[in-house]
Amino acid sequence: MLKLNNVEVIYSNVILVLKGISLEVPDGVIVALLGANGAGKTTTLKAISGLLSIEDGRVTDGSIEFDSIRIDNGDPETTVKLGIAQILEGRLVFQHLTVEENLLAGAYSVRNREKVKSDLDLMYQYFPRLKQLRTRTSGYLSGGEQQMLVIGSALMARPKLMLLDEPSLGLSPRMVEEIFTVIYRINQEEKTAMLLVEQNARAALDLASYGYVMENGRIVLDGPTDKLRENEDIKEFYLGLSEVGEKKSYKDVKHYRRRKRWLG
Repeated sequence: MLKLNNVEVIYSNVILVLKGISLEVPDGVIVALLGANGAGKTTTLKAISGLLSIEDGRVTDGSIEFDSIRIDNGDPETTVKLGIAQILEGRLVFQHLTVEENLLAGAYSVRNREKVKSDLDLMYQYFPRLKQLRTRTSGYLSGGEQQMLVIGSALMARPKLMLLDEPSLGLSPRMVEEIFTVIYRINQEEKTAMLLVEQNARAALDLASYGYVMENGRIVLDGPTDKLRENEDIKEFYLGLSEVGEKKSYKDVKHYRRRKRWLG
């Protein structure tokens, strides 16, 4: 469904952020994109959704295709119409509107009112808490409730592909589990494909079936998530695991972190 081929992104005609990345998201599949802060994950999502144009960024090389249509350097309105929804980091809701008004705003492009009503009922099935709060002003919701609302609003547009940017950021472990359970249900029941950017590597690898690892604007590792979980570098640098009983001096660790296997 989605294909990025050797994509390069530059901001302000000066700052090179993506340095020739390639990745794919098949129809109906959850794909994880892992990496440290500053690796280029959010820029990758914005290159797909068309949000680069409002931040003085552009794709300067390579191609981005969605359903065989070139969308590199496209605008957000076009990508939304094609069926791509990006859920931005930071739980951005219309804070002065109620929960239900936010959900209905997500369906602004849907002309069939009966379909909007049925989709609204479906969102309340996925997020019963939102039904209880449907008349509450959104600015007074908790972080987890706002994250549910952002996801629900995006789903009201019935996207083929959802771009999720750090959906677990700042949430309690219980709320993270609840959010990820619903994300999995949506994928399984609605067959919505997802590209998931997530610092919580363990949760992301449990949810996705395929994953990519980014460092310094490049894809340095990819594979099925069950294989990635067994990779020694993933264990050490993303899952916080190392061989039991293994002892390393600070010098060894510092050297090892410079020479990660995938950089060799």
